Amino acid sequence: MKSLKVVFLGTPEFAKTALEAIHQSHHQVVGVITVADKASGRGQKIHQSPVKIYADENNLAVFQPEKLRNPEFLQQIKSLDADVFVVVAFRMMPKVLFEMPKIGTFNLHASLLPDYRGAAPINYAVINGEEKTGVTTFFINEKIDEGNILLQEELQILPDENAGSLHDRLMEIGSKLIVSTLNGLAEDSIKERPQPQVEQPKNAFKIFKEDTKINWHAPSKVIHQFILGMSPYPAAFTTLKIGEEDKGLKVFGGKFEITNHDKIPGTLVISKNTFKIYTQDGIYEPLELQLEGKKRMNIKDFLNGFRNFDEIKMA
Repeated sequence: MKSLKVVFLGTPEFAKTALEAIHQSHHQVVGVITVADKASGRGQKIHQSPVKIYADENNLAVFQPEKLRNPEFLQQIKSLDADVFVVVAFRMMPKVLFEMPKIGTFNLHASLLPDYRGAAPINYAVINGEEKTGVTTFFINEKIDEGNILLQEELQILPDENAGSLHDRLMEIGSKLIVSTLNGLAEDSIKERPQPQVEQPKNAFKIFKEDTKINWHAPSKVIHQFILGMSPYPAAFTTLKIGEEDKGLKVFGGKFEITNHDKIPGTLVISKNTFKIYTQDGIYEPLELQLEGKKRMNIKDFLNGFRNFDEIKMA
């Protein structure tokens, strides 16, 4: 089978797994483009992306441009004479870059396009209670996530699955789909097709801090899916009032019960063995949480950390 020369563009763990799959295939990785190293944390320690770490460990040529339109950088990439660029969880690319390779530039997206275009497809598939999702490879054009589809693979979402678990499963099938796409392009056996025209495709916009707040006035099932869809990252939160102090509380998972009640949604019932929050149509019980300034813990350890439950309310 024909071997393609590949330039890979990506940053996080999801992308690293894809790079590893290409590197272990018969295709040749001639260059890796990733984000610049960043100083963060108290000691301003330099952090490298998972893609950079893998590339360095495997002696792959790494490029970390601040600007993708930098003429010197563009010339360096052009000189690699790649057949195809593969993009996984990277930033917006200028046309001058994505039109460079002979075959084109394709992207791996963690949804069944055209649904869930955008930055957070895995989160929103869980939040919306979808029963299935999948991965799509498609040629990049100037519109976000709207290019011609190459290959797709479906995946069933498990009952009570959170975004973290789904992310890991999509990462595995996605890396295999990339290699299948490279093989198909090498053999000229893939027929690209335009994305179906959908009147109202489901969106997966970038999630900001204000989007992660739990609305206790919603139905229990909606709250449950919201928490699962935000877990473990960026994490759904609510606010507790402990004495005179407001403290953020991240909720990573729990269970719910549909039941009639006369309580105001958001009412908290807490004791040594109980942590229940009333919803529009029942009760939600957090089982994994993290109080601001503390580590993540199960509900038993969380409740053991308090002596006076009378001073704890929902803010």
